Amino acid sequence: MRFMVIVKASPESEAGEMPSNELLAAMGAYNEELAKAGVILAAEGLHPSSRGVRVQFSGKQRTVIDGPFMETKELIAGFWIFNVQSLQEAIDWVKRCPNPMVSDSEIEIRQVFEAEDFGENFTPELREQEEHLRAKMSGQS
Repeated sequence: MRFMVIVKASPESEAGEMPSNELLAAMGAYNEELAKAGVILAAEGLHPSSRGVRVQFSGKQRTVIDGPFMETKELIAGFWIFNVQSLQEAIDWVKRCPNPMVSDSEIEIRQVFEAEDFGENFTPELREQEEHLRAKMSGQS
């Protein structure tokens, strides 16, 4: 099972404050543990929302809204993608994580959809298309 592990933004991350050397070292050690256990598929930090945009969809209309965005508690500062056997295993790994922020912080865990989750709506043709796309993304074709 794959899970997206979402690091919620903080006032410090939204202000563009970079983590200390100590926090970077602690996170590096944690990521190394994840890698040695074969859990981590991806891990990235994100720039503050002031450097981002949102695209709103309404029918065929698209509207671009420049950051920053006000609700810090709804923003993302970074993420991991874990490959684990269960939600509980993902929770156990997250509980071992150093606090990713200077202040109090929150990490959200969300399961990633797999092809079988879509049932019969995911036809053999759509499965083949998805497999072809994944092969291209991994450089296999």
